[in-house]
Formats: sequence, C-alpha cells, structure tokens
Amino acid sequence: MVALLNSLSEDAFDVDALTATEFSGFGLLTDMSDTLVIAVSQSGTTTDTNRTVDLARGRGAHVIAIVNRRNSDLAMRADGVLYTSDGRDLEMSVASTKAFYAQVAAGVLLSCAISAAAGVGSSQARHRVLNSLKSIPDAMREVIRERPQIAEAAHRFAPAKRYWAVVGNGPNAVSANEVRIKLSELCYKSISCDITEDKKHIDLSCEPMILVCAAGLVGGTAADVAKEIAIYKAHKATPIVVATRGDQRFDAASAVLMVPEVDPSVAFILSAMVGHLFGYEAALAIDATARPLREIRESIKEIAGTYTESTQVVTHIRRHAVQPAGRFFDALSMGQYDGTLEASTAVRLTSILYDVLSKDPIDAYQRHSGKVVTPAVLLDDLINALTKAIDELTRPIDAIKHQAKTVTVGISRNDEGLMDRALVQAVLAAGVSRDRLAYRTLKILADLDAAVLSVNGFTRYGIDGSEIDEANISIIERGGISLDLKSRVDGVARLVGTKHRVASNQEVLVARGRSDNRTVIFIPELKSGETTGITLLHVTFAQRLSASVMKSVLQGYDDRYNRLVDWVKETESEFRDDLLADIDVVDALILPISDTANRWQTQQS
Repeated sequence: MVALLNSLSEDAFDVDALTATEFSGFGLLTDMSDTLVIAVSQSGTTTDTNRTVDLARGRGAHVIAIVNRRNSDLAMRADGVLYTSDGRDLEMSVASTKAFYAQVAAGVLLSCAISAAAGVGSSQARHRVLNSLKSIPDAMREVIRERPQIAEAAHRFAPAKRYWAVVGNGPNAVSANEVRIKLSELCYKSISCDITEDKKHIDLSCEPMILVCAAGLVGGTAADVAKEIAIYKAHKATPIVVATRGDQRFDAASAVLMVPEVDPSVAFILSAMVGHLFGYEAALAIDATARPLREIRESIKEIAGTYTESTQVVTHIRRHAVQPAGRFFDALSMGQYDGTLEASTAVRLTSILYDVLSKDPIDAYQRHSGKVVTPAVLLDDLINALTKAIDELTRPIDAIKHQAKTVTVGISRNDEGLMDRALVQAVLAAGVSRDRLAYRTLKILADLDAAVLSVNGFTRYGIDGSEIDEANISIIERGGISLDLKSRVDGVARLVGTKHRVASNQEVLVARGRSDNRTVIFIPELKSGETTGITLLHVTFAQRLSASVMKSVLQGYDDRYNRLVDWVKETESEFRDDLLADIDVVDALILPISDTANRWQTQQS
C-alpha cells in the first residue's frame, strides 16, 4: 500500500508502513494532528494494534481501520472503518488467507480514495490500478487451475528439506512475508524471509528450499533476480520460482510455477496465492509420509482386539507390518524424512521395526534394548515409537495447533503519548505519584487537555478506610487559588458527596461548584485497586473548540460524544459534527446529555 499510495499521490504524502510495536516504540510524535493512521487487523482485538491506536489518537492522530470483525475493539476505536468481512467474522487467531486478499483490496481502494480526496495524482492512474484489481479474480481462478503443478513441486521438494526460506523484492517482498507466515503455520517450520538480492549473503550453506516470489518482474530487475537464482542453485539450494507465464529467464530454478500476466502493481497477489497453495500442499505432502506408520499402528489396534494370546498378536503384527514398514524404510533411505523426522525418533523407530520384522521379535528386541522383554513390553514400545514419529509428521491443516492460544500478551507502552500533556503534568506537579494514576485516568486527562486553558490550583485529599462508605477524607496538600478558598473538609471528615462518588467509581469527573461556579476536575488516586486519594484541579476551560477537537474531547470523556449522537438520533435523521463547534465546552462536559441534545436539536432545526 505504501508504494501504491506514493505512486498515486505522486509523493505528496509522507507514507510509512510499520508494525504496531515499531510505530508505538519509535514512530510517535508529540503532535500527530496531521497524521492518518491506517490500522490493519483481522480480528480487531490484537493488543499491540489497539494499544498503538490509543497512543496515536491521544496525540491527535485520526484512525481508519481495515478489519474483518464488526463491533471489534479496533472498529470502536477508529474514526472510519473498511470492513473486509464476507459475512463470517469467526476467525480470531491465525489470519486467514482470504483476510490477506481482502486487506490488499481494501488498501488499494483506500489509496485511490485518499489520492482522489486530496486532489493529487491523476484519475488515469487510479483507473489503471482499479482495472488491474478487477482483473485479479480471473487471474486467481487460473492459478487455482495450476494447483496440480504446485502440488507436484510441493510433494517433490518440501518433505526432504529441513530448512526453508522465502524471498521477494519490491511488492513481492509483501508476498514473501505473507507466505512465510502461512508456510510456518501449516508446516510447523521456522522459516527465514529475506529480500531476494540479500539471500546470497545469508545461510545458503544450509542448502535450503527457497520459494522465490517473482511474479510481475520485468526488465533489469527480472534479469538480476534470475542471476540470484543461479547463485542459489550453485550453492546447492533448491529455488522454486513463482514467475509470470512466458518468462524464460529462470531456467536455473529447480521448479518454476507460472501465473497469468497481470499489471505489475498487483502481480504480487498471485505470488502470495501460489505460496498459499504451496504451503497447503506441502503440509499434505509431509502428513502423507506418516501413512505407513499410521497403517502399522492401526493394524496393532485391530489385531490386539481380535487375539487374546500375546504371542499370536506379535506374530500377526509382524505379518501385517511388512509392507508399510518396507515403504517407510524405502522413503527413509531416499531422504524423504530428512526435513521432518528427528534423528533420534527415526533411529528408535527403525530399530524396533527391524526387531518386530525379525524371525524372533521378542528375542531380537531383548538383545538390542538390554531389558527384559515380553510381548506386552514390545507392543507398548512399538506403539510409543510409532506415535512419536506420527506426531512429528502430522500436519493437521484444519487445526493449527501452535496458534491455539487463548491469551496474548501485548506491548506495555501504556502511557507513552500521555505523560507529556499539560493536564497530566499538572497532576504530577501537584505531588501525585505516577503509579497512583491508572492508564484510563491518564487517557481521559490527555483527552481533556485540549479543552483546558489553564490550571489555577489544586487540592490533594487522602482517603483512609478500606470500605469507601465508611472512609474518612483529609487534605494533604494545596496549591494555587486553592490556598485562599474555604474547603468543606477541615481536619478529618467523612467521605461523602461528589468525592464519595469519585472514590467509588474511580473515574475522572468534571464538575462545577454550586456556590462559586468554579470548574474543577476530580482525579482518583489508586493503589492495588483501592482509592487512596483524590486530586482536585481548579481549571479554566475554553469556551468553544473546533468541531474536530470537541469531538475528540467528548469521545475521551465519559463517552459523551457517542451518547450525544445516540440521543440526537432518537428524533433526527443525522448528526452533524460541525455543530459541535457551537456548543459551550463546560456545558457539554457537565450538563446532562439530554440538555445538550435539546440545544443541539434546536440549532439543527
């Protein structure tokens, strides 16, 4: 999307592609009001992505989400959403292949829309890109028709190779990263991913199978990639190339998988599709190598259930195991298990199978194992050896075992982008310890910051008592105009009224004094989930804010924006954000939503 948006906009924007963790760690600026964040997620629940969106929004950025699941956390955080769902929002773990294609399509559409809305680039260029995207479904159908050739390459090369890699350059680097993920998930491999030209400097000594994403390459770039492939081959690697049909430059490859010709800007999609199919077939190929062993294990269960005399069981198993064991030994000698079966597992299984196939299995196994052997011991050890090998070879493509997680721990950059806000700094300057401010409290203060013109004073209260309803409150420290104001708390008093509400709810509260009409903000201080104090800030709010800033403030405080929208839409067909600029800031924060909505409806009509 970066290259496409830069091309369509003729480099009018500064566009970067970063993972959420890199962006939150190194890409955040103090003021991001000129930044549009495009957050891409399938589930919309990824901790890192959502936390990064919070941090960016806290600094003024706007967010568009590309997400599959409706009503997900990310969708709720975003200013706008492009849904990629086809009606099934069930995927919550490993991103599906269709999610990748849908996200690419959404990225293309969004890039065209952004360049058009900004008035940059040409309509001809957008028309060409959109027409290219429309051609992809037909091209993908052609790729599916090539599945037998993809399967042949996967079955021929994948099982025997212990080390795999995926490479690509330009847009094909996107495909390489996507294919690496799917190959790893389906085939249980740790796979490297590199730029095509860099691979010759990296681990070719392990003689890996290298899937080269090269669809859509033309001219000198294609010629250079062909040279790289020749280098791979010279180092005894096994390069398998995805190339555009008719391209004859990759004859050094171990296999060339052809895709139809499409516009180079979208050809990488076909590289990814071939990689997806290759991964599926490679998983089937690896799983198929376990068939002889499964046959032996199934015959053991059947025979053991038929015969009661243990010697007869061993004799019949010996007879039934001859053919499948022979296929296993043949494949083992040809190196078909080199990439998948651990050496210790292969040695143990081979040894016990040879003993079982001998004239006297019990005696043979006793001599080789060095332990007292009975038919039951032999069968137990044989089943254990078979099960260990089968587990190493099994690739259940319908249930990705290593991704069956229920808990994901994300980044902990929970307050970066918040601490530099003036309102937060004023709370800390009043003497509040950072570890007494919950993230939610910091976030609300950061969102309110744009509405506050000045902090005029503070009062810090301590709360004593494990039960809020029975707790006492006392003044710890005062500053600014608070020094000259009379407080209802003199010495030690019972915790009641507004302060009791703040302590109970543990939420930031904006209020206005009944007698003096002063505007204040109550901030709860927490420790181990208990309210230990309250800081009261005397503040001056702006009277009016721009519509966009006002929306951000109301979104951050008490969800008042969404509540206001819902209330107004009870009677009105639309909610106009521009009218937020006409609302008094203090009234919008303090008055009941119904009062604000009534004024809104009056203005709107």
